[in-house]
Amino acid sequence: MIRVLICDDQDMVTEGLRVILGTSPDIEVVGIAHDGGEAIDLVSHCHPDVVLMDLKMPGMNGIQATRQICDHYPDTRVLVLTTYDADEWVFDAIRSGAHGYLLKDTPRQELIASIKGTFAGKTHVDPTVAGKLFDHIAQKQLPPVDTSIIQNLSERELDVLRLLARGLTNSDIAQRLYLSEGTVRNYVSAILSKLEVTDRTQAAVLALRYGLVNLGDV
Repeated sequence: MIRVLICDDQDMVTEGLRVILGTSPDIEVVGIAHDGGEAIDLVSHCHPDVVLMDLKMPGMNGIQATRQICDHYPDTRVLVLTTYDADEWVFDAIRSGAHGYLLKDTPRQELIASIKGTFAGKTHVDPTVAGKLFDHIAQKQLPPVDTSIIQNLSERELDVLRLLARGLTNSDIAQRLYLSEGTVRNYVSAILSKLEVTDRTQAAVLALRYGLVNLGDV
């Protein structure tokens, strides 16, 4: 059973989502929050697997709440569900640790599938939002990388890079590869150094460029 917390400041939205998710026998709505601060409190008490997070709310917004939840409750995944696809909202949400980004016009079955996929460690991003992300990455103009750099990665580093590129956290990667989280952190640092990039997003782009991960896997 996937435990889900819904966070949105509109009662009509939260009740509608509760009804929609209630049609899935694999999902249980364990709480409703109406702002970011309430969401954090409920996460600490309800221990949801997935938080459906709106962004623009009174008090603490969804960006701030996402950052705190991801920092303090790493076992809880945040799936953004919002009406906003403006660049600043998208980038801030991803930088804050959101595991996916959907718009509120997402069809019911796709929403349910995305929650299940997020719980399983996959990353779900609305196609409109994905386009913005790839455009943003392209504008960073990564320097050309010689394939010899990829060849310098060990087999274990390649395993970590493939999972990193699919949006998995260090904790997720550790579980998949039966390693400690500290060991995974060391691998990630080594990968970034060898690839001569500064963050996980750039490393993921290189993994895509060299065919280590298929677009359908990300």
